[in-house]
Amino acid sequence: MARTKEFDENVVLDKAMKLFWEQGYEKTSMTDLVEHMGIHRRSLYDTFGDKHTLFLKAIDRFRTKVNTELAGVVKGSETAVDALQLIISYMIYGNGDKESPSGCLMVNSAVELAMRDIDVDSKATESFTLAEQLFKDIILWGQKNGELTLDYDAGVLAAHLNAVGIGLRAMARTSIPKENLQRTANISIKLLTK
Repeated sequence: MARTKEFDENVVLDKAMKLFWEQGYEKTSMTDLVEHMGIHRRSLYDTFGDKHTLFLKAIDRFRTKVNTELAGVVKGSETAVDALQLIISYMIYGNGDKESPSGCLMVNSAVELAMRDIDVDSKATESFTLAEQLFKDIILWGQKNGELTLDYDAGVLAAHLNAVGIGLRAMARTSIPKENLQRTANISIKLLTK
């Protein structure tokens, strides 16, 4: 007779996600994961597979959570400029959860592994493409309502903001003051406004 799981998969996956986010893939051992997730090693393997598979699931979980939060940010914004400012602030400061590590799991993982791990490269590239599309949709909204410049194609502006956002998320992991990052973001948004 099969045993029932004594844990919520999403809860323990969130714990693994946070540990990978904080320490990176290479530095996180299976022992670290077992201790941090609070489950037995056998349960970890039975539920999530090996470390690499667990890592990929943690990345997917991160992306789903961030995309949901960003969709809420955009939906709650009155203007395209407000949406852009809120998204960029989210990239710098996070979602306000003091327990979350700084920076971005996706950017951290891309920097650490994308050159040698095709799965991570694929997930990072897909995530960055989705972020760029989100920027493009917001920019089109802002161009349509007269907030944002028509001097450049929305796709070009979105690619620019996406690159700035990736840089900001990487720099948010350092000791550079967040206010400095916010100034850079503000200039990027100002360049788009009429």
